Amino acid sequence: MISDDSVTISPQYSTQWDALAHVGSMFDAYGTGQPEPVGYNGFRVSEPAGGEGFKGTEHLSITPMAQHGIQGRGVMVNLRRHFGDAARKVTLRDLEAIFRADKIEVRTGDILCLHTGLANLALTLGDDEQERLKTSCCVLDGSDPALLNWITKSRIAAIAADNHAVERRNHELSEERGPLLPLHEHCLFKLGLPLGELWHLTQLANWLDSRQRHAFFLTAAPMYLPGLVGAPVNPIATV
Repeated sequence: MISDDSVTISPQYSTQWDALAHVGSMFDAYGTGQPEPVGYNGFRVSEPAGGEGFKGTEHLSITPMAQHGIQGRGVMVNLRRHFGDAARKVTLRDLEAIFRADKIEVRTGDILCLHTGLANLALTLGDDEQERLKTSCCVLDGSDPALLNWITKSRIAAIAADNHAVERRNHELSEERGPLLPLHEHCLFKLGLPLGELWHLTQLANWLDSRQRHAFFLTAAPMYLPGLVGAPVNPIATV
């Protein structure tokens, strides 16, 4: 007897990395005087597939991340322990207060992991309760310029969280043009800094808390699906 599987997935609706091509911005990268949609470092994110069929994004895809892997020092910030399950936009001032209280040192090249409890909450809620996720748990405040500046100056390598998008969509935009996801624009488009979403961090966060630790070795290469703008990942923490 032989068994086999066939799987159809939406690669960014579970534990995953955003590739740099996931979010770009309107920018005059080529000095034409006319802003156009481009990705990190001025790359045009997509080109016509032509006669060769689907090729995915030509630049900034998940491919290099999958080929070379992502490993480094992970640093856990347990937002849920400090703020509970209530909806909250976390500013730099909030983060720095936690760093002081928990004696967390963030170093160059660290992968910042944010435990909000949302992924664990999603697994415990019934189908008729899923709307609660929209008004529960912490997100980073992508509209806080001090936070964005800290991300730049800290020289961290990546950010991963157990919520939907690390931040929450900017619903305060009027008719003026601006980023719907300002932290995504800052990290992916301006810095080339990957973002991880919907990670399962509760067990690790609790284990680290019980030992008054926050650092661990993280291995988190995305699945090799060439050309995608995001791909599933199975992160592993070595403690």
